[in-house]
Amino acid sequence: MILSIQRKAWAILWNDLSVRAYLRQRKRMLLMQLLFLSLFCAVFLLYAMPLEGMLYALCLCFLLAGAGCIWDFTRFCRRHRTLRALLICTENAAFSLPEPESPLEADYQTLLTAVCAHRAALSAKNESRYQDLTEYFTLWAHQIKTPIAAMQLLLQQNTSAHSRELSAELFKIEQYVEMVLSYLRLGSDSTDYLFRRCRLDDIVRACLRKYARLFILKKISLSFQETQLSVLTDEKWLAFVIEQLLSNALKYTPEGGRIRILKDGPCLVIADNGIGIRGEDLPRVFEKGFTGYNGRAGKKSTGIGLYLCRRIMDQLNHTLTITSVPGSGTRVYLNFEQDASLAE
Repeated sequence: MILSIQRKAWAILWNDLSVRAYLRQRKRMLLMQLLFLSLFCAVFLLYAMPLEGMLYALCLCFLLAGAGCIWDFTRFCRRHRTLRALLICTENAAFSLPEPESPLEADYQTLLTAVCAHRAALSAKNESRYQDLTEYFTLWAHQIKTPIAAMQLLLQQNTSAHSRELSAELFKIEQYVEMVLSYLRLGSDSTDYLFRRCRLDDIVRACLRKYARLFILKKISLSFQETQLSVLTDEKWLAFVIEQLLSNALKYTPEGGRIRILKDGPCLVIADNGIGIRGEDLPRVFEKGFTGYNGRAGKKSTGIGLYLCRRIMDQLNHTLTITSVPGSGTRVYLNFEQDASLAE
């Protein structure tokens, strides 16, 4: 019974990370102590010293060495726990390290402090550069709306044969500008989410009216079945997602095709009979910058639209999934089942 308890105690002690780390760090010192004890015993035996005296000396050496190891191990564990605790606040760890116990440790701490200071300076420089770029693109996106609006007014007064096509292309430019603004807003620290109960059909109708000219231009038929769903969401951001999905469906559906919008349980489904998505591309369509085979072949994709849609849907506490068959079309599911915590 006693041996079993001792074995369990040694197992617990050996499995302790601090013990194993201590033995690895101090193994040379421990081997040196064993070597000195071996020399001590060899000298005693060569000179035929009394066995009682040798055992007495060995016991004293073991007691002193054991006491020294226990004291050293206690200091090691205390220092180990202090350094592990600093992992919780790694941003300031380099400036709150314990006092070094050796010149080598002091050199390591000095090096670590210098590296952290250099990293902080680089981070501040990159943050400033990113802030400048964000402000520039935000200003550019707002300013370019003025010439877009002016061109739209000119096209409305123009009755030439190509005015409708030009108006449609100008509309696409306007949508790309809106995508830039949404991308910048989504990356900011404060995004203007306003959650309230909204009628999903009203949001979908507004998006369809916005894209009506593209449906007419490409001669794509539309089938819209009212969902009668009321969802807790942000109307503006959800409308952006639906517009992006409609834009993709129009982009990859050939002239004379068909787009359907219907309800499937708690989901809104946007289905088309376009070119579809390859099976190897489907798991990666929500990755930032991923264009897939269709985007590379037609050079129409930026790899940002679906990435933004997934991010927005996650922040709205909705889900977005896609199924597709190459050559037969794509179905996009917007699931509005929400956690009770958000609803409350």
